[in-house]
Amino acid sequence: YTTRVGGGPLPTELTGEAGDRLREAGAEFGATTGRPRRCGWIDIPALRYAVRVNGIDSLAITKLDVLSGLGEIPICVAYDLDGEHLDEPPYDEHDLAEVVPVYEKFDGWTEKLDGARSLDALPAAARAYLARVESLVGVPISVVSVGADREQTFGAKNPFV
Repeated sequence: YTTRVGGGPLPTELTGEAGDRLREAGAEFGATTGRPRRCGWIDIPALRYAVRVNGIDSLAITKLDVLSGLGEIPICVAYDLDGEHLDEPPYDEHDLAEVVPVYEKFDGWTEKLDGARSLDALPAAARAYLARVESLVGVPISVVSVGADREQTFGAKNPFV
């Protein structure tokens, strides 16, 4: 999932019970102010753009455990803006505020992930989710975390090979 602090467009923003569930499970509150962060589904067009403009060559997926227990996990793969299919965010912030996310939906998983220390220890549905994110963004996932403790973060792939 993704978060945003403050105003501005967040095309995949979850309001109501779904947003509250992610916010609570992920402890998505400002460290200083305690204000709730805005939560939404992972936004692949925005992530792909960030990867491209910043020269990112691998990803760290954190808080994968927060998604445990969801029956279905959507991934925003594109946008629709006035009937036009967009694979990238529009440059105009006002247009970004008007896009409608286009989702692929993945099966969730019921297993708790906090004991996983490798990709192989994750449920098949979690591995499928990560594989799809990786293929859509176009860079490898090198780190995955399934909890707040140091030992709950593991290497998925060696980013230096």
